[in-house]
Amino acid sequence: MISLITTRTRILWIGIPSVLLVLCAVMMLWLNHEPPLFNPIARATVYAQEHGQQVVTGYTTTATQIEIVDVLLNKRGGYLSNDILPPWVFLDNVPNWEFGVLTLVRDLARVLRNDFSRSQTQSTEDQDLAQAEPLFNYDSARWLPPDSEGRYRKAAQATQRYLVRLSSPTTPEAQFFARADNLTDWLAVVEKRLGSLSQRLSASVGQVRLNTDLSDDPDARQSTASPELQEVKTPWTQVDDIFYESRGYSWALVHVLNAMEVDFEEVLRKKNALVSFRQIIRELKATQEPLHSPMVLNGSQFGLFANHSLILANYIARANAAIIDLRNLLQQG
Repeated sequence: MISLITTRTRILWIGIPSVLLVLCAVMMLWLNHEPPLFNPIARATVYAQEHGQQVVTGYTTTATQIEIVDVLLNKRGGYLSNDILPPWVFLDNVPNWEFGVLTLVRDLARVLRNDFSRSQTQSTEDQDLAQAEPLFNYDSARWLPPDSEGRYRKAAQATQRYLVRLSSPTTPEAQFFARADNLTDWLAVVEKRLGSLSQRLSASVGQVRLNTDLSDDPDARQSTASPELQEVKTPWTQVDDIFYESRGYSWALVHVLNAMEVDFEEVLRKKNALVSFRQIIRELKATQEPLHSPMVLNGSQFGLFANHSLILANYIARANAAIIDLRNLLQQG
């Protein structure tokens, strides 16, 4: 009898943790999911029909911002960056993807507040957008009330109020100015983001780079001296973090650029830049190809194994180069 009880006890002590580990592993595989691309133009049209609103200039871009936040918060597993319980706490790919998306959302919120909704530097900012922008910049990993999700939902609601007024002919104070200078300013922000992501991705294999911080300006100065040669290498523990952050930012950027193609169509056609704009979107869509490897490989440049970071960096760098050319084109008279 004692032997039987001991055997059952051992089975329970071994079996229950084993079952929990298996369930945890299955949940992690199910939650480790990147949402697919959606059609922002179709979503904006449906959103306008459902809410009885009129699609005007700026509507598609603003509605896309709201939809991206909705996907961020309500995708499979919800918002994971501030979860502290297993199995969610063991995931890092999706939280890094979320941070990339959130970076784009924050940048767009800032530009909506400071540029797109204002006719000139002396004009009054929109109050709803002024409320949304700091809420989007709330700590992305806070789980104690007020938690991150609550702040981001309030920011999305403030953006929705702006969208309602934007589409209404009785509230002319809510505007979206689709001008070449506004688009150029937005692309300047994107250019710096993509340039940073490309450099961080390329550093997965390690490089010795020349210091070009003060190049092209003989009168330039910096706070402290830097060595002429700099060795840059991403720690192997952060390679997949940067990879998924880049995928998240690119995912969100594809949707925003698709929406801006509608709102800035006249500007792009006048500058004969519509094809260049579409090519940027095409390059960024390539970053969303499914990863058929169970992990992000970090092989050398011409080694036996693939280096997924370098491949992603290639697409992002090509998109960034096209954005630089597009900005120059837009700035021409």
